[in-house]
Amino acid sequence: MLVLTRKKGEAIVIGDNIKIVVVSVSGDSVKIGIEAPSDVKILRAELLEAVKDINVVASKAIPHVKMKKGGTKPSILTDLTIKAQRKEN
Repeated sequence: MLVLTRKKGEAIVIGDNIKIVVVSVSGDSVKIGIEAPSDVKILRAELLEAVKDINVVASKAIPHVKMKKGGTKPSILTDLTIKAQRKEN
């Protein structure tokens, strides 16, 4: 990990098109601004980890579909999930 010291208003540049600027510093909190192309995903690390955890839990949950007479056809995702479950058994 590269560690840099920056003051309010100073910036760092990553590659040719990403710029990170220190906007303000207050106590132990630092506010940063990020200039990047719209196709670059920018996420807070703790949110990314939470989404990964949720996805792991969701991937292990297999819905049980019970169709009533005259009911609608399950979605493709549900069909694939049921087929995967049958292959495991």
